[in-house]
Amino acid sequence: MGSSAFAGDSSRSHRAFGVGAALWPSVTVVAIWNPASESECSQPRHARSRVSMLLPVEVVLLAGQGEEMNVGPNAITTLEGLREHLQSAIALEHATLPPYFCALYSIRFGTNTESVEIVKSVFIEEMLHLVLAANVLNAVGGSPVLDGPGFVPDYPAYLPHSNNAFLVSLAPFAQETVETFMRIERPGERHADSEAEAYETIGQFYRAIEEGLKMLTSTLGHDAVFTGDPERQISPAMLGFSGDRRVVDVHNLATALLAIDEIEEQGEGLKHRQVWDGDRDMFHPEREEVAHYFRFAEIMQGRTYVRGDSPKSGPSGASFDVDWSSAYPMRPNPKMDDYPADSPIRAAMVEFNALYFEMLRTLHRALNGDRPALSLAISMMMDLRTMAQALMEMPSGDGLTTAGPSFEFVAPPFQSR
Repeated sequence: MGSSAFAGDSSRSHRAFGVGAALWPSVTVVAIWNPASESECSQPRHARSRVSMLLPVEVVLLAGQGEEMNVGPNAITTLEGLREHLQSAIALEHATLPPYFCALYSIRFGTNTESVEIVKSVFIEEMLHLVLAANVLNAVGGSPVLDGPGFVPDYPAYLPHSNNAFLVSLAPFAQETVETFMRIERPGERHADSEAEAYETIGQFYRAIEEGLKMLTSTLGHDAVFTGDPERQISPAMLGFSGDRRVVDVHNLATALLAIDEIEEQGEGLKHRQVWDGDRDMFHPEREEVAHYFRFAEIMQGRTYVRGDSPKSGPSGASFDVDWSSAYPMRPNPKMDDYPADSPIRAAMVEFNALYFEMLRTLHRALNGDRPALSLAISMMMDLRTMAQALMEMPSGDGLTTAGPSFEFVAPPFQSR
């Protein structure tokens, strides 16, 4: 983790997000990869050959594009439309964070070690995806918005711009909660249409963004599309990462596609052919890592994937215990108005929500060029973990459930100029 602004103090991040790991495990930026063969495509990312410099855009567009892609009916055809959809990608990645956060920190300390590692790894990578989407938006001349009205969903909520097939709730670690997570991360069909609106899978949404990037760069030219200020990029050097996970400093089509690929592969697997995402396991670097959907499948089946397993076969590796009862029974989708004004629970919820929205405002500044704000946002994230766990230890008063964070908007205190 080092002493980078985003990583912060390693001992503090261990307390904040961890049973046995720091907030941001090893991440690295790599050069563009041009697979020489289908067999190389199936290798984990750490074993693939790499070139020493970025390939020309024309080569990148052809590299690894051996599969047909059907263009959906809502194609992104304008630069403003591309920026709007990248902002939606930021909102989408954020919308998954409160549900994962609640499930993760509802698990009682010292229990369900394997499940904690799985949910935490996905949570961390979703934060990384938000940063990657912001980097692409900044690169094409947009401005990420994390402090606007409606940015935080009113849970239960549908995923932003989805086909509204299912609701996502704030809920404790439970079978139905993990089943919902699998629906969020579900891989699409290999040749499924891209969908800029009303998508069935997140992968379809990102493929629409990929197509928009390629089309606009081809028709308008690189210099007309990539007009962003490089100083707004969250770079690997700023984060101080090393290892398999990629933080991409976006400045052209090649690096924009690399950033989108990272998001897709961690969620769906290597080009929809495998359960693997190309990284090493976050907490067990001797293992290869599976994509998000299949990590949640490991929890549901209490068994790990090993090399040779496939989406069809399911996991056949070592078994592990999943104790659904070892989680605080947090009331699903709690609201501050569930409690009277003088309630200690309400006061704790207001305090949590006020800090959460202040953290979003601070992260908003960081993604819009205020680099020192990055470390401050991370410090706030660490405090939120402790506050959430304290809430989950407070009986809600119904004799069955405990309180929990609601992620509801709280206006910032008035500050005189």
